[in-house]
Amino acid sequence: MSYPRSMTAFGRGEAVDQERTWTVEVRSLNHRYRDIKVRLPRQYAPLEEMIKREVAAAYSRGHVEVSLYLTGEAAAPSLAVNLPLAREYLHALERLRVELSLTDRPDLAMLRELPGVLSPEEERPEEPEAAWPLIQTALNAALANTGLMRESEGEATKRELLTRLAGISRVLEQLEADLPALTQRRQHKLRERLENLLNGVDLDPWRLAQEVALLADRSDISEEMVRLDSHLDQFASFLEADEPTGRRLDFLLQEFFREINTIASKINDSQVAHLSVELKNEVEKMREQVQNLE
Repeated sequence: MSYPRSMTAFGRGEAVDQERTWTVEVRSLNHRYRDIKVRLPRQYAPLEEMIKREVAAAYSRGHVEVSLYLTGEAAAPSLAVNLPLAREYLHALERLRVELSLTDRPDLAMLRELPGVLSPEEERPEEPEAAWPLIQTALNAALANTGLMRESEGEATKRELLTRLAGISRVLEQLEADLPALTQRRQHKLRERLENLLNGVDLDPWRLAQEVALLADRSDISEEMVRLDSHLDQFASFLEADEPTGRRLDFLLQEFFREINTIASKINDSQVAHLSVELKNEVEKMREQVQNLE
């Protein structure tokens, strides 16, 4: 099964045994951990752990509900014959015929209607383990169907995430291209701020330049930009991994938020603020999608 996979899916499977049909339905939703709930007929409760093991092999996380239904009827029950009781009835009826001088003799039609002569044999309940091969067949079919849906949804989500990732990359490229002019504007504003604070106090130009450079260094965002570029590469590689990476993708997006917030706080610039809002909107949309990936 390919990755990434969605945690939201529905699948149904059946297995037929003579006149009975086993039906298994599997529904799954996103969940931080693996949470499996099983509903099945009471007499088959001992199979719950076996069912959970099968589901756990298909889901590393997600809320999964498994419902098991049995429909149809088993073969007609066999009848038990109480021969000692039938003999007693026959002897008693024969005595009545003789004592009352009756012409009709007791026959089979008469005997079979008498209580207790014929009775259904007590049906032994089926051992749950005996039904497991059929139940497993129906369960695996349901899981296979959910797997197809999960792969399809996962592939669609992957395409959407890659599109948004490319959009974020373009915004960062734009921000990086604007950095030289942005730095100059920032230094100019800092110089004006310092001069206003000094209020005409004569200060060595070299010292003023040093203070401006120090303040500018505190607003340097080159490290944040490098880390964001690294996060972008990691995110893309996780989407191509042949294993569940939903949690790692979610963690990376949290790091995206952290770096974007740091950039916005370091540089008090309207253009940067606009780009930061745009980036955070994209990241938030990606987080909503990633929450559904296994």
